[in-house]
Amino acid sequence: MRIVEKLFTTKQHGVAGYLATPERSQPGPAVYLIHPKGGLGEFMKIETRKFAQLGYTTFAVNAFEQLGYPEETHIVTGAQIQAKTPDPEFTRVLTEGWRFLLNMPNINKNRVAVCGYCMGGRIAIHFVASVPEEVRAFVGYYPTVRDEPSSALRPIHPSAAVQKFRCPSINLYGADDVTTVLSQQERMYEAFKQNGQSSEWHYFPFGGHGYVDPGAPGYNARTADLSWPLVADFLERNLDWSTPEVANPNVIV
Repeated sequence: MRIVEKLFTTKQHGVAGYLATPERSQPGPAVYLIHPKGGLGEFMKIETRKFAQLGYTTFAVNAFEQLGYPEETHIVTGAQIQAKTPDPEFTRVLTEGWRFLLNMPNINKNRVAVCGYCMGGRIAIHFVASVPEEVRAFVGYYPTVRDEPSSALRPIHPSAAVQKFRCPSINLYGADDVTTVLSQQERMYEAFKQNGQSSEWHYFPFGGHGYVDPGAPGYNARTADLSWPLVADFLERNLDWSTPEVANPNVIV
């Protein structure tokens, strides 16, 4: 399988992100990746290529550049950008990237999943809640969730947002996560259980926040290795990529 890769910038293309897609003649499934607070770095490009090698057209949006921060890297500034950006603004720029992906000619719009990491998992939850009929499946790699009151920056808690989901989900956390502490993981677990959709939850006995990212303090290679086949299996089952054309069950006719 030949994989085609391309970097997009707001200056040249009107949208920022990194694309990896298998060459194919017919529209197929896709995955929309949302990066952690460190931005669209090499780790996210590797993740993008991994999904493409499974057969998915994969677009990792650069949310920070979409917001107007076109620096080459956001490893240092990402946390600051996150801290001052309201969730509705994140949803706005994620929608721009989503529309860009759905408009690609090799995409089957009924078979597109959203996958977010860390901060990206949290803002992905709000994005999916904003377009529940369009998203076929959700993958949350340790979404960052805290016990915080409603505010102008964070008007809706993720546990409330997931009630709008109309798609199956899989969430993965490590036991050493000190960012999304156990009480908040349990809160999110209950929220996903209550939204009426299929929910898979994996809690590993080792690994901290960011456990799949080799550059993160919580990285754990063993937990990362255990997680990948679970995510791959989840997507294959819920995107039906190896089956003939099917209707999106999330769309209410």
